[in-house]
Amino acid sequence: MSLQERDAQYLWHPYTQHKTAAVPIGITKGEGALLWDENGKQYIDAIASWWVNPYGHSNKYIADAIYKQLTSLEHVLFGGFTHEPAVVLSEKLMTILPSNQKKLFFSDNGSTAVEIAIKVALQYYYNKGEKRTKIIAFENAFHGDTFAAMAASGISFFTEAFKGSLIEVVRIPVPEKGKEEESYVLLRELAETNEYAGFIFEPLVQGAAGMVMYEPEALDVLITICKENGVFTIADEVMTGFGKTGKNFACDYLTQRPDMMCLSKALTGGAIPMAITTFTQQLYDGFYDEDVNKALFHGHTFTANPTGCAAAIASLDLLQQQQMQDNLVRINKKHLEFKAKMEKHPRVKTTRVLGVIFALEIERESEEYYGSFRNRLYDFFIANGVILRPVGNIIYVLPPYIIEDELLEKIYNTIQEAIETVM
Repeated sequence: MSLQERDAQYLWHPYTQHKTAAVPIGITKGEGALLWDENGKQYIDAIASWWVNPYGHSNKYIADAIYKQLTSLEHVLFGGFTHEPAVVLSEKLMTILPSNQKKLFFSDNGSTAVEIAIKVALQYYYNKGEKRTKIIAFENAFHGDTFAAMAASGISFFTEAFKGSLIEVVRIPVPEKGKEEESYVLLRELAETNEYAGFIFEPLVQGAAGMVMYEPEALDVLITICKENGVFTIADEVMTGFGKTGKNFACDYLTQRPDMMCLSKALTGGAIPMAITTFTQQLYDGFYDEDVNKALFHGHTFTANPTGCAAAIASLDLLQQQQMQDNLVRINKKHLEFKAKMEKHPRVKTTRVLGVIFALEIERESEEYYGSFRNRLYDFFIANGVILRPVGNIIYVLPPYIIEDELLEKIYNTIQEAIETVM
């Protein structure tokens, strides 16, 4: 039997209505920016496998680091114990994180990194005896699929079935050009009530909303309002972190600094699931007490897994290499050239670029997130050997940093063909 047939017997895939969806493609090999299926067909991974794989598939440097770690210590519980890979990773991260970040808490994926941040914001005020039980988030946000992360997310069909079971979250508009003042006024009104523990945001780029972008100056104003009113700020850098915006973190574009940051995806170069939530000293001190009940009672079996830490250390090494930094500049330049070409296209409504992220919106009256037009685009890309996952009528490219110009041109050309053919 084929991989597809064997898969159909037992497996349930994410974000998939199995009754109507095409059967999953059986992938057997990856190398660099390329993947191959069980029939030998080649695909360009133009989205770095959901944004996790910046250094290419089957990266030997990361693989060697994992192998070396596996031969000395594959795992040890992190409750009451520590180990060299976790300590080294924390030391390396502290050299590139914003200077106000002082403590790291390990978990296993982006959703749980967010879950921890929200729990910390809420419990901080509980520990102080203050009642702040609500969170502020952006419209059309996406922060994950666990319960607090779901509550903070604003894409309704992801969360509709659980609406009555979620913490209270109030939304403000994303401060896109022309909407900044509306965001500032509403945030200030909410923050001044002293009912809100935190404000969570995807800094500068809303990924799942279709790579919606806004300016760092606007986010600086929002963070300032929160600081003036004791509302903790949570930067969800799960997608944007580790070079995707052209800097180590999207928050590096800011003058203000968030109180918490959520990291995952590219943290281990796509090799092993791992996440980290980072905190200011103030937040850590809010749990540091003789009263054991004020501790953060949260954990995961694989917290700070040594093998994952080794992969993350290797990934940070790769990110900081000059060649990798040069690749970020090269891809950004190619994206800007393609943007200049496509923004004049009569069927393209908007284009946008930040770092290695490119997005264009096709001119349509309205389009569902997983609508038929989106599905036709997706099928066209797959048929032409390019892995892209449009969001409604928005096509985005977020490739591995090691992708060659020739493959980028193939992606761009396929997008142009799709706009002509699928329309």
